[in-house]
Amino acid sequence: MTTQDIQQLIDFISQSGLDEVNIETNDLKISVKRYGSGAPAATASVPAPVASAAVPAAQTQPVAPTAVSAPTPVAAPKADTSNYVTIKSPMIGTFYRSSNPETPAFIEVGDTISEGKVVCIIEAMKLFNEIESEVSGRIVKVLVENATPVEYDQPLFLVEPI
Repeated sequence: MTTQDIQQLIDFISQSGLDEVNIETNDLKISVKRYGSGAPAATASVPAPVASAAVPAAQTQPVAPTAVSAPTPVAAPKADTSNYVTIKSPMIGTFYRSSNPETPAFIEVGDTISEGKVVCIIEAMKLFNEIESEVSGRIVKVLVENATPVEYDQPLFLVEPI
C-alpha cells in the first residue's frame, strides 16, 4: 500500500463520518481514528516484507475494533505563553527525543537552539525523520513524552525567542 493509497483512505474515512477504522492484512495494519472535529490521524505498522504479491484492496476485510487507549495529552504550562513560539510536528508518527536509547536527548529544557538545529526525530512508516527548529531561542518546555505518538501540527516544544 503506497502513501497515496493511505491518504486516499484517510480522505474517504473523513468524508464518511466514521470515527475509527482498523484494517489488517498479512503484511499491513492500519488504524485510523478521528478525535473531535479535527482531521483524522493514521498510524500504520508494516512488518518485514512478504514474498507474496500485495493483497488487493477488494480482498481486505475490516477487523473488529479493539480497545486502544488514546495517548494522554501533556498538560499545557500554566505560565503566560503568549511570547513563546511553538515547534509543531510536521507529520504523524512516533516522537523520539534522541537518535537511540543510549544517546542523550537532542535538546533539554534551558538549552539554546538556533534555526536548523535538530530538536527531535519522528518515526513515520519505519522512516526516521529529523525535525529541525525553524526558530532560534531557548527551550522552555517539552510538551510530548519520549516514544509517544504525535499527530500532524501537534505542539512539541515551547521556545522563548532570542
